[in-house]
Amino acid sequence: MASLAALLLSAALSLSMAPAQAASPPERQPLSLGGATPYTMAVYANANLHQLPAHVQRAVIIVHGVRRNAVDYFALGQHLLDMAQLTPADTLLLAPNFMAHKDPGLLPDMPIWGSDAWMQGDASNRGVTGITSFQALDDLLRWLAAPGRFPDLHEVVLIGHSAGAQLMQRYALLNNLTEGLQQAGIHLRYVISSPSSYLYLSPERPQGEDFVTPAAQACPHYDDYRYGLGQPPAYLAQQHLDGRQLFARYAARDVRYLVGARDIDPQHRFLDRSCGAALQGATRMARQMAYLGYEQFLARQWQIPVSHPQQLIPDAAHGSAKLYRSPLALGLVFPWLAEPRSAQR
Repeated sequence: MASLAALLLSAALSLSMAPAQAASPPERQPLSLGGATPYTMAVYANANLHQLPAHVQRAVIIVHGVRRNAVDYFALGQHLLDMAQLTPADTLLLAPNFMAHKDPGLLPDMPIWGSDAWMQGDASNRGVTGITSFQALDDLLRWLAAPGRFPDLHEVVLIGHSAGAQLMQRYALLNNLTEGLQQAGIHLRYVISSPSSYLYLSPERPQGEDFVTPAAQACPHYDDYRYGLGQPPAYLAQQHLDGRQLFARYAARDVRYLVGARDIDPQHRFLDRSCGAALQGATRMARQMAYLGYEQFLARQWQIPVSHPQQLIPDAAHGSAKLYRSPLALGLVFPWLAEPRSAQR
C-alpha cells in the first residue's frame, strides 16, 4: 500500500495528464430498504445498484448538508476515493438523499421529511411515513451487510458534514448496530465534520476551561433532545440506556472529528443559534473543541477512557470541499493511508 504522500502525488499527476472532458452527472438511483415497512431511498452511487460489483471490500456513506444536495456530496466522496486510489471494484460509494416535499424526483414509496427534520433523527411525515433518518441509516447498513451481498466487505466509513454531521454525531452515539456488525467482521468508522451542535450526555456545558450546569432559567429546555438526553426520541428511549452507558459505548467506537480552523463565524447563515446550541460555544470550531474537552471531562467523571481523533484543517472555513480536499482529511477518513508502510495491511 502506497504512503499518503505517494498517493497524493500520483493522483495529482494523473489529473494533470488526463484529457479535459466534462464528466456526466450521476443519476440518482432508487434503493429498496426496510423490513415490515418497505420504502425506497434515493441514492447516488458509483455502481449500478442492480448489478453490484462482486468483490467490494469497503463502503463509504456520505451524508449531505442542509440543502440536501446529495449529488455534490457524491462528487466530494468520489474525489476522496480518487485521492486514495480506491476504485468501484473494491469500494462502494453511496450518497443517500433525505428528501423533502419540495424536492424533484419524489416517488410514492419514498419517505419524505419536513425540511430539515431528518438532521436530528425525526420521522418522515409524508410519503412512507414514520421512517426516522436513524432507521434509514440502520437499513442502509443492514443492506450492505446482508449475507451474500458483499462477502468481502470489512469496513464501512460514514461521513457527515454540517447538517449531515448533526445527524451522524447523534447516530454514532445512539445506534445499536455498530458492535454487532463489527463482531461480524465489518468495522464502522464515523467522520463528523463541522456540525452546528452535539448531543450532550449530562447536564454540564462548557464554561471557560470547565464544564458546569448552566442556570436553567435562561434556557429551560437546553438539556432536552436534540442537545441533551431529556425527552429522548423513541429510537433512544427503547434502548433503556443512561448517559454513562451511552458514553461507554460511544467511547469504544471509531469516531473522528473534523473542522476548519476558519469556521469561526458566529453569524453564519446555517449556524444553529438557539440557546441550546449557543451554550455549546459561539462557533462551529469552538463547539467541536469544547465537545472534545467534554469527552475528556466525562472520561474523568465516569472513569471511561476515550480517544477520538480530531483534525483542524488550516485555512478552511465551513465549506465541505476545502475540508475534504485536504490531505489531512484524507488521513483521518482512511487512517491506514497515514500509517508507515511497515504497519499497513
